[in-house]
Amino acid sequence: MLGLLHDLAPNARVIATFIRSAIPARQGQELKIAQDAAATLGLQIRVLRASTEGELDEAFANLIAQPPDALLVPTNPLLISRAQQLALLAARLRVPAIYGRRNFAAAGGLMSYGDNVEENYRYVGIYVGRILKGEKPADLPVFQVTKVEFVINLRTAKALGFIIPPGLLAIADEVIE
Repeated sequence: MLGLLHDLAPNARVIATFIRSAIPARQGQELKIAQDAAATLGLQIRVLRASTEGELDEAFANLIAQPPDALLVPTNPLLISRAQQLALLAARLRVPAIYGRRNFAAAGGLMSYGDNVEENYRYVGIYVGRILKGEKPADLPVFQVTKVEFVINLRTAKALGFIIPPGLLAIADEVIE
């Protein structure tokens, strides 16, 4: 995600991202990966911690007080529930943003890169079917995401005056016009 954001906004140096304030191991790993990738590109990651609605409101206020050059929004339930608000905030701040799920781009966000939700539901259906046929859940294989999708909201890009590089348009799975 960071690479795609950097391709869109190569002059952005400070990238804000959200993590849960009570950092589970996975969130810590994701943050380390983002920081390592940022260091490789000469970027700085500014972490906004939020696990509750109140903390998220504080993070939004922080963004307004000190706008970053760009915004990297991972997927988590709290952020997904506020997708439209996040997209509007990024637009208000006029910062390019990339999100971890397609529904952010559909809600007016600039770009998204993440797992295909329909594929996840299909796997859930497969699991349920196999369990109902008598298989033990512990015997079922672990599926990993095999399809990620890159979505660009061209309408948002035009409204904000962002020019999407042709290379990004060429690799997009979907362009919202």
